[in-house]
Amino acid sequence: MRNRPIYLDNQATTQCDPRVMAAMLPWFSEFFGNPHSAEHAMGQQAEAAVEAARAEVAALIGADVREIVFTSGATESNNIAIKGAARFAGRMGDKRKRVITVATEHKCVLESVADLAEDGFEPIVLPVGADGLLDPETLRDALAVPTLLVSVMAVNNEIGVIQDIKALAEIARDAGALFHTDAAQATGKIALDVAGIDLLSISGHKLYGPKGVGALYVRRRPRVRIAPLFSGGGQERGLRSGTLPTPLIVGLGEACRLAGLDMAADAERVAWLRDRMLKGLGVAIPGISLNGSTSARIAGNLNITFPDAAAILLMAAMPELCVSTGSACSSAEVEPSYVLRALGLSDDAAARTLRVGIGRFTSAAEIDDAVALFARAYATVMKTEP
Repeated sequence: MRNRPIYLDNQATTQCDPRVMAAMLPWFSEFFGNPHSAEHAMGQQAEAAVEAARAEVAALIGADVREIVFTSGATESNNIAIKGAARFAGRMGDKRKRVITVATEHKCVLESVADLAEDGFEPIVLPVGADGLLDPETLRDALAVPTLLVSVMAVNNEIGVIQDIKALAEIARDAGALFHTDAAQATGKIALDVAGIDLLSISGHKLYGPKGVGALYVRRRPRVRIAPLFSGGGQERGLRSGTLPTPLIVGLGEACRLAGLDMAADAERVAWLRDRMLKGLGVAIPGISLNGSTSARIAGNLNITFPDAAAILLMAAMPELCVSTGSACSSAEVEPSYVLRALGLSDDAAARTLRVGIGRFTSAAEIDDAVALFARAYATVMKTEP
């Protein structure tokens, strides 16, 4: 008998790696100095820990340490990147008003872009194909109008598809636009290189680090200029004021260090588990379908539409299993996923869809048990539905 549910929702959040926990703990108690109190030993000690973590984050994405700004997470990083870049350009008299993003982006990106309309900018939301990918020619056509900024997420949080960020960034650069990517779901799972990218967002709790911390990459050469979103003491080179949370930043740095070491092995193992689960579900529940590209996809994601059975009923019939109907940030909403709608799924099909997220700490036994739970739940729902 299991003493806790099987956790298969690793796109929503990941378990904090025990090695990350061990690295953080001393900074909550023994080493509690303020990293901005540089005039005494304990402050200097904390500052050194923050800078060591900054170096680990930078190394994971091929950045310079001076290009990493610590934030509270990807939502804040996305807001700073999109609104900050647009507002700075506007204050400098830049005539370009078009800001481009994609229909399947995280809500914090879509709403950040939409909010810029109040400042006189022109939000443009591009469609994706049935595979969830943005056609480069669609972006190229949109860039025929002078554009200030393009924001395209590296990996989708619901369907797990990997956009061709290198190619899309090059198209944006050729058109003279800044390029931002929300890499919350990509960092630590696939290899990233910031060459050609102007702004990139990271979230700690998506890569086995702590919640409440993230980072924003801001290119230095040529320099990307950003207007800060709020005023304060001028920390993080004036881009993000506030006392830095040393324990969380140490945890993010350790998570990035471990990702650099374990990424390839993790991806291989998780992909094997994913394929095992998909095969098992296909046998147990004939007629399931996978949403999004099958090839351009991170290892741990399955977004599956079930025949006939409503997703919420399936979840209710298997409380021992933690999966989701889509984005954790939108899970309280009753309406079908806007990401699945963007792929062309009907509302009925979207309501029969569940997201499975397999991660570093998922075992083969859990996968097999999950398949059995799905099969039992499906049979139960189909038996009770009129």
